[in-house]
Amino acid sequence: MSRGGRTRVGQYTKNFNPANRSVNIEYLIVAGGGGGTSGSNALSWSGGGGGAGGYRSSVQGENSGGGASAEGKQSIIAGSYTVVVGAGGGGGAYANNDGVKGSDSSFLGFTSEGGGFGGQQTSAGAKSAGSGGSGGGAGATTGTKGTGVSGQGYDGGESHGTNTGGSGGGGAGGAGSIPSSSTGAAGGSGVASSITGSSVTRAVGGVGGTSNGGSKVDGGANTGTGGSGGGGLSGLAGGNGGSGVVIFRYVTKENPGLQISGGTVTTSGDYTIHSFTSTGSVTVTVS
Repeated sequence: MSRGGRTRVGQYTKNFNPANRSVNIEYLIVAGGGGGTSGSNALSWSGGGGGAGGYRSSVQGENSGGGASAEGKQSIIAGSYTVVVGAGGGGGAYANNDGVKGSDSSFLGFTSEGGGFGGQQTSAGAKSAGSGGSGGGAGATTGTKGTGVSGQGYDGGESHGTNTGGSGGGGAGGAGSIPSSSTGAAGGSGVASSITGSSVTRAVGGVGGTSNGGSKVDGGANTGTGGSGGGGLSGLAGGNGGSGVVIFRYVTKENPGLQISGGTVTTSGDYTIHSFTSTGSVTVTVS
């Protein structure tokens, strides 16, 4: 069909730019978990657990951290995109007191904040827990909890006031617990996602330290889990936080001729999935 001597199909073909092709993706961005902190080397006061790394998801029907709904899908076009995967924070030994906050993860301008480190109670007084994606748990007796980021995670547990166990770090799915005895309190729950085709729970808060001992527990790699707190007297180090992860996926048949590389590429059902366990890049080209 033509109008005024111009062929409409030809006009559309002339104006079509293949570089504008795009594909919709869903992502999961989990930051590194915070390190747990040790107890006192002279007293039976325990350190708090590290907070989980911030958790952001746009997988429809699932949740982001802190009780938030999934974020919106995004689209990518031809170009290069940086993916940052945050490392877990180091656990605090008594000699250097503080644990370390986890590092941020990011993709497409969206950032999940690293988890806060656990608090500590020493003979010199309380050291507050760190805030982050999820907050670190308070140390025994008088410590102050760390707070989580809205839409990413929950607060750590407050100190009990008299019990000598450490409080749990906050998780993406729930706040850290408060100790009821000398036993360290549980960390906050994580959030499960099936973005890879299998349900995996990530971003669990670190357990508080147990009075008079207890070995440290490191957060699992690529889960954003917080490290455990250290116990007083014999448990002189907190656990390291777990590193984060970035994953995205798209419906394979809805990809309009784009070649997408980067990360570990797998398929599950209708989806192509790209998983990053370390910092890297995504390259999108038009075939």
